[in-house]
Amino acid sequence: MIPALIAANTTSHQLYPLISDLGLILLTAGFAVLLFKKIKQPLVLGYLVAGFLAGNHFDLFPTIKDMHSVEVWAEIGVIFLLFSLGLEFSFKKLMKVGGTASITATVQILTMIMLGYFSGQLMGWSQMDSIFLGAILSMSSTTIILRAFDELNVKGKKFAGIVFGALIVEDIVAILLMVLLSTIAVSQNFSGSDLLESVIKLGFFLILWFLGGIFLIPTLLKKAKNLLNEETLLIVSLALCLMMVILATKAGFSPALGAFIMGSIIAETTQAEKIEHLIKPVKDLFGAVFFVSVGMLINPYTLVEYAIPVLIITLVTIFGKTFSTCIGALVSGQPLKQSVQAGMSLAQIGEFSFIIATLGMTLNVTSPFLYPIIVAVSAITTFTTPFMIKLSEPMYLKINDKLPIKWKKAIENYSNNSQSIKSTSTWQVFIKSTLINVIINTVIIIAIILISQAYLLPWVSKSNFGNTIAALITLIVIMPFIWALSLKRVGGKAFDQLREERKYRGAIVMIILGRIFLALFFIGFLLNIFFSPLVSFIALLAVIAFYTVMPKRLNKQYARIENHFLKNFNDREIAASGTKIITENDCKITPWDGHMATFTINSNSSLTGKTLFDLKLRELLGINIASIKRGELTIHIPQRNEIIFPGDLINVIGSDEQILDFKNYLDHQEITIPEHSQNKEIVLRKYNLSQQDYIGKTIRESKLRELTGGLIVGIERDGNRILNPESEIQLLNDDIVWIVGDKKLLDLHLE
Repeated sequence: MIPALIAANTTSHQLYPLISDLGLILLTAGFAVLLFKKIKQPLVLGYLVAGFLAGNHFDLFPTIKDMHSVEVWAEIGVIFLLFSLGLEFSFKKLMKVGGTASITATVQILTMIMLGYFSGQLMGWSQMDSIFLGAILSMSSTTIILRAFDELNVKGKKFAGIVFGALIVEDIVAILLMVLLSTIAVSQNFSGSDLLESVIKLGFFLILWFLGGIFLIPTLLKKAKNLLNEETLLIVSLALCLMMVILATKAGFSPALGAFIMGSIIAETTQAEKIEHLIKPVKDLFGAVFFVSVGMLINPYTLVEYAIPVLIITLVTIFGKTFSTCIGALVSGQPLKQSVQAGMSLAQIGEFSFIIATLGMTLNVTSPFLYPIIVAVSAITTFTTPFMIKLSEPMYLKINDKLPIKWKKAIENYSNNSQSIKSTSTWQVFIKSTLINVIINTVIIIAIILISQAYLLPWVSKSNFGNTIAALITLIVIMPFIWALSLKRVGGKAFDQLREERKYRGAIVMIILGRIFLALFFIGFLLNIFFSPLVSFIALLAVIAFYTVMPKRLNKQYARIENHFLKNFNDREIAASGTKIITENDCKITPWDGHMATFTINSNSSLTGKTLFDLKLRELLGINIASIKRGELTIHIPQRNEIIFPGDLINVIGSDEQILDFKNYLDHQEITIPEHSQNKEIVLRKYNLSQQDYIGKTIRESKLRELTGGLIVGIERDGNRILNPESEIQLLNDDIVWIVGDKKLLDLHLE
């Protein structure tokens, strides 16, 4: 009895500092949050102030006793912050970002990394401090920007879309930077080969985790749907998050990367919104602890000592990010106004900057002064962000007045040309499909071989035929992927078109032979692990013989795997739209055998310029439009008011008979075009409306449709977008009007 009491008493004393410290953190954070909510300031700043008050650098307030425990809480906070960020991310969002946001973010990130590095070097900092400073300054704050956009009511403006897209790209780059910085910090080596190895390793695991996660996790959640109430769903989602954290750590990556990856995988499931709602209180709790722990590191004496570096870095952040983002947006083809507005919106540092700074401190490679300096710069730029957004339009007007007319005309022409719809060539479609096929199947094959070597072979090696059993099991598992790597038909219609052109035949043959050689290499590599070279060669011949007589079975097996993956990948989108994609193994859902087919809309088709509602394809033919690919943009589950443009690739879902009817309908529509329309070149153009003939008139009164033989599909006015405007909308001076119509008539009446 007495030993038990002593043990209980000892345990209570061990827990007491942890509980009291957590209570102090939350109490201080609660008061600070209420205060900052009252004065309408970002809550992140409230947490930083709370951390400063509860830290060891402020003696007029109760202080934390066990910093190690707080660091553990903070590490958990980072994990849940990144998990929540992954839930909001989704791989489809990245695919929909497009070139504008990617170019803008890339230019901004590279510029700020260089500016941060050289700023650190000029201030006499170490090389490692300078590298981390560059990475820290390249990240903007999603939380602060979202709050500022809400308060200023600018979410609907065009530049906001550029900013949100850039933030998505920044999130991905931040994960990559964390991996690269960890590699540099551990090895203290800046060679390009080590960095390339880290990037390849990261890419391999990202693809593998994504494919495996999408294949398994949505299925798990669907199978257990009837068992998952709010409590069990929360526990399962947190378990999946921590499982991926363990896997990422075992692979040599940071725990935060694993949390982000699992969040982005779950974001593709039908349970994503519910899990995001359930995880929010957990994220808020541990996120608060993380930001409070950041505030504890604020040393007022350090800030006084490094006041000049704080000022320099703040100015570099505000002016450097504004300029680099603006240049990036201009390079991507955005008009000057939206470029300036986007640049001035991203002029701050935030959450990921803290996480990167924490990484440097945890690895003991950055100086103690870097962290409080970054916190101070973040606090200053947080306060300046709303004012920068407000001043962005007046700043644009000043710049526009000062710019030479030639420069303004050049920027406008470049923007118009860049934003025109660009069709992707058939060769590009084929090459892209081939690369995706090769990369995905190569990653899967290598992963299966490595897993077999590490786990299966030791398990069966004790038996007399252990190597043979292991090799046979591994071969059976990888054979569908070997078939897909070497012989699967990729590119679809693009491949058929290229095969008809003599100049591409040699290149296509070389690509096919290269794929076959790569597949044989992997088979030989696998056999060489388990057998001697002679036995491996004989076994390779036997495998090739088996391989050549079983293509249909392997094709069917791979199709089943691929359909399962695509079904899981599209589940959330399909559930949201109420549409069902039919696969070969899903024939019970409808009485007809539905599948997907792709068609290209020619420039002389009479379908162009019409909305899906006008065409009534579902009512006439029974088919559904699953997606529209327009250049680099893919519109999934298009709405009824979506307009068909020349060069669009449309994916339709229907039975064999329905798709054949649609093909005949499409051919008929393209053959029976009136004679006066046959020589038309249908294009999408945008014009700055300044001709007095149209100003002050409604679209109907302006007769623009009749004069240009086209359709007004959009109007940009003061940064706002009016899509598919009604005919009664009045045209104003300096409206930017998007028209799809006959190129000659457009040039005649609007140039």
